Amino acid sequence: MDENTNVDVIVIGAGPAGENVAGRCADAGLAVAVVERELVGGECSYWGCIPSKTLIRPGEVLAAARRVPGAATAVTGAADAVAAFARRDWMVSDYHDDSQVPWLTDKGVELVRGVGRLTGRPREVEVTAADGARRLLRAARAVVVATGTRATVPPIPGLADAQPWDNRASTGAHTVPRRLVVLGGGAVGAELAQAFRRLGSETVTVVEGGPRLLAREEEFAGDQVKESFEADGITVLLGTRVVEVRRAPGGVDQPRPPVTVTLDRGAGSAGPGPGSGPGSGTHADGPGSPGGEAGPGTFEADEILVAVGRTPATAELGLDALGLRAGGFIEVDERLRAVGVAAGWLYAVGDVNGRALLTHMGKYQARIAADVITGRRDSAGQDARDLADGRAVPRVTFTDPQVSAVGLTERAAREAGLSVRAVSVATGGVAGSSVRGEGATGTSKLVVDEQRRVLVGATFTGQDTQELVHAATIAIVGAVPLERLWHAVPSFPTVSEVWLRLLEEYGL
Repeated sequence: MDENTNVDVIVIGAGPAGENVAGRCADAGLAVAVVERELVGGECSYWGCIPSKTLIRPGEVLAAARRVPGAATAVTGAADAVAAFARRDWMVSDYHDDSQVPWLTDKGVELVRGVGRLTGRPREVEVTAADGARRLLRAARAVVVATGTRATVPPIPGLADAQPWDNRASTGAHTVPRRLVVLGGGAVGAELAQAFRRLGSETVTVVEGGPRLLAREEEFAGDQVKESFEADGITVLLGTRVVEVRRAPGGVDQPRPPVTVTLDRGAGSAGPGPGSGPGSGTHADGPGSPGGEAGPGTFEADEILVAVGRTPATAELGLDALGLRAGGFIEVDERLRAVGVAAGWLYAVGDVNGRALLTHMGKYQARIAADVITGRRDSAGQDARDLADGRAVPRVTFTDPQVSAVGLTERAAREAGLSVRAVSVATGGVAGSSVRGEGATGTSKLVVDEQRRVLVGATFTGQDTQELVHAATIAIVGAVPLERLWHAVPSFPTVSEVWLRLLEEYGL
């Protein structure tokens, strides 16, 4: 070993979750070392939330302006993709972390560049640097794993060899593909499909194996996003599987050859058939089969984006040396301690534990873990523990319309055995929505636990609904009784007035 270091806490991974647990422990006076193999700031800062939302924004603003009489006539051109990519490069600091490192070092946290691996001995991590130098870190209190996830590439014949786009390649693109196929209709796939369509892709096709987009949200959310996609000229194929992908070998310094995609549309598939939007048919310009019937169809695209899920980045972490499954999510208890590790010294925060694969939830878990490690208690003298995961997870899909939700869907609440009542109103039915422009759409829905008369879930679809969801988060976490919530008066004319309409619909 080239060097040994003793600290109080070792954090493996310097993404948002890792940064936050390290910083909070350092603020409490502990000596902390953070191990990072790539860039401080992690997936979200460089290849996820920040670049994707930056690429979404131009099309979002143009669409909003076109809804406003008096502004719509000023929108005479298309989005400037080159400028959008330049803005993305600025937002990710040209993929350098010089501006993020001081956040750690100013707190006295030591940054160790390299690949961290658990040795199998308690609270010990071996780090291998890019030049092969090795360093042994030992922690007096805890080791925290915050290595996140990577895009899952399913075992479809030919897909891996075709070098598909994942979230990293797509958010880091510098050109707009003329024809794009997106495999997966979840949040990542939906957001990037619409972003590239509005940045200039002539043909965008979303292929989803399930019966609707955004399958984990309320059913109306996926239906409304699908309708909006089709209005944008995006083809949506539901109940459809990609069964083969082929890309011919390309020459050095030559443009990438197109991919040939073969589909199998199940008998219960939904979505437009040929002629219903760009990319229809069975020839080289679009998907589908004659008449939209079930069966195979083959088409070409310039790029295929895979967005079907995430795989935990734990394969090389050394979990097997501790009796845990390498390559899997790390199961944790309510204090974020790894289940099955004696003495409770190993923690896992963020995507790597599989609880809620969202940046803000990883940061929340990081704060909880740091408080457990440092022995910090809340104002009531209670030990820190994770209360939000599973019952109050806020989430926003930045499509148009936006889908903003927190807590349980109605279906999930009933499956959990709760006696619930749900109420819905039109998001566009309040004056604040009309002020923002014409054609206001969307649905707002509350799910109420009838026994406790408190909210357990809320969903808002429409334009800019992301700013509605935090009020619902507070109501759920605080278990605010509906009768008390009735006295939270929304400002006029704002879209938040939809809260009043919802409570009136409930009967208050």
